[in-house]
Amino acid sequence: MGVTSIRLQPEIESPLEELAAKLDRSKNYVINQAIKEYIERQSVEDVRWTETLEALSSIKGGSSVPEAEVNAWLESWGSGEELSPPGK
Repeated sequence: MGVTSIRLQPEIESPLEELAAKLDRSKNYVINQAIKEYIERQSVEDVRWTETLEALSSIKGGSSVPEAEVNAWLESWGSGEELSPPGK
């Protein structure tokens, strides 16, 4: 396990200490959890951005599904005659 030093701003230090005490955990644990969650969120954002760029490229290439087809498909959900996803 690596060791990293950080300087905390005063307005972060006090709430961090309070949270650590409330959770009966060390500040190290709380900081590690916060960083872990941040990295996971950034990973999700990276995937969303990549998917957005792919979707924009697809639209520019003329590949799209008419709104009416999407709405008909959505309205069929849960019925006995559910439609196949449009565009496939």
